[in-house]
Amino acid sequence: MKKIILVLTMLFVAAGAVFAQSDLQPLVIVKYNKAETITLKQFKTYCDTKEKQVGQKFTLEQRKQLLTMYIDERLVLQAAAKAGLTIPNSTVDQYFNEQMSQLVGMTITEKQLNDELKKQKNTTLDEELLAQTGMNVADYKTWLKEQMIIRQYVMQVKQDEMQAASTPTDAEIRSFYEGNKASLVWSDMVKLFYVSVEKGSNADSAKNKINELRNKYVDKKMSKEQMITQSQISGSGYVATEGILPKTEAGAASIGLTYDSIIGLYEQNEGYISEVAETDNAYVFIALTGKYAAKMLGLSDIMTPDTTVTVYEYIRSYLANQKASTYFSQAAQEIADELHTSQNVEEKKTGAALEKLLNWGD
Repeated sequence: MKKIILVLTMLFVAAGAVFAQSDLQPLVIVKYNKAETITLKQFKTYCDTKEKQVGQKFTLEQRKQLLTMYIDERLVLQAAAKAGLTIPNSTVDQYFNEQMSQLVGMTITEKQLNDELKKQKNTTLDEELLAQTGMNVADYKTWLKEQMIIRQYVMQVKQDEMQAASTPTDAEIRSFYEGNKASLVWSDMVKLFYVSVEKGSNADSAKNKINELRNKYVDKKMSKEQMITQSQISGSGYVATEGILPKTEAGAASIGLTYDSIIGLYEQNEGYISEVAETDNAYVFIALTGKYAAKMLGLSDIMTPDTTVTVYEYIRSYLANQKASTYFSQAAQEIADELHTSQNVEEKKTGAALEKLLNWGD
């Protein structure tokens, strides 16, 4: 029995070694700027990540196409490195935080998001990203950095062509407007100056403070700009902000008002200042600093109140970004095609041998 177990153990160890050796087999060597080997294991990881992102398993043909795409990425990255193009990790961290902030709908840092996930879901940012993208934070940042480098390199190489290709014509701008003008409208909006003091553990003190702030504003001893600036100082004890809200239930709810309240504010004259009101957690007062009636926007109208960007300029920018995005993909492929030569790419596995390796799990 011991002999049988020993033989089986040796077989299992040998089988594991064969699988490991198979995974380490080189598929391609990319050598435009340096010799970079793509092993089967590396490509499996790359492929698994992509499959997780799209939510489906790839066919053999799709894996072959994906391998070409992976090679193209490595070629462009090597070309960027040869050109001396780099992006500091601090820039990647900043962009990562911006992406996460957009996803959660508020400005947040990586640490804050990680802390919130632990508190609310008993999970980590690493685990969340791994489940959704197949990459942990470190891997995701590496991928993000590479994509930023590729984009910067392509824009640098194809700058003139991209600028020409992404400039919309006047006819295109006017045609877009005609096709979309039904959605280019203002709803009724109010511009509000909003000041609040949280009750905390001393409601009477909070009430005195909000009355003091309101009196200073009414008596013009403090302007709204001064009040907003001072509210941002640590320990100020109050919040002051100004913004434009649609005359809707959602707009009202965003600052803790009822729909009837925001309608009532809209009916007031500009300059109206409310009395101090009490909410569950705070005392507040509101000043009406502007209101805007619903209207369909023309090309020369400003896109949103208190800005200088016209509808025409907004459409031009939108179409330019759209065209640039389309041309970027084309330009990136042109660069990759120029680099993807037998001199720069050494295929270690081809034909049936490659297909056999790419058929893992099938």
